Amino acid sequence: MRLLIVEDERRLANSLAAGLTAEGFAVDVVHDGAEGLHRATEDDYDLIVLDIMLPGMNGYRVCAALRSAGNDTPILMLTAKDGEYDEADGLDTGADDYLTKPFSYVVLVARIRALLRRRTRGGAPVIAVGDLVVDPGTRRVRRGDVEVELTAKEFAVLEQLAVNAGRVVSKTQIIEHVWDFAYDGDPNIVEVYVSALRRKLDAPFGRRSITTVRGAGYRLVRDGGGG
Repeated sequence: MRLLIVEDERRLANSLAAGLTAEGFAVDVVHDGAEGLHRATEDDYDLIVLDIMLPGMNGYRVCAALRSAGNDTPILMLTAKDGEYDEADGLDTGADDYLTKPFSYVVLVARIRALLRRRTRGGAPVIAVGDLVVDPGTRRVRRGDVEVELTAKEFAVLEQLAVNAGRVVSKTQIIEHVWDFAYDGDPNIVEVYVSALRRKLDAPFGRRSITTVRGAGYRLVRDGGGG
């Protein structure tokens, strides 16, 4: 899952980004409304954490502009204000939830997960590829009746393969969704995580479901293929 944080308090923004990254999200951070609108329009995000009091263009305007353009990405608004009027104002512009500062980080994560679960309910919350079952809502994975424990990053890589099951997913696509837009490390980091997934999901069960498409990327298939 890829998140965008639009927050001008840099210390808070960086703290949230670090915590959410540790939770397994890919997180991008910008500090003003215009840049937030641009990034949300140009890139594909699963959720936006949007402060209301932003320089240049406030959160209300950013939210309204996204909704008028047909962008339905879930938006969690943050504000130092409180009161029913402000909350109604934010929700009227199209925000999905509202959190008043100061807030508990645990509550923020719970709200984010709730919004993401709510979004997947209209589609396919549980992804099954053969006897491999990936549940983005609970972040749990099963091979048949056996639950397999994955790290946050391993789950994020698997999720990208699962939502594109049967199709080739390039290293670049995986990095863009699992890491953040500023990642400039070795793209071969993807190979490390794919190898870990094969050790946990394929080898113990006699499967070869994560295949390599040379020069192109990886494909998750129904318990077979080469790679």
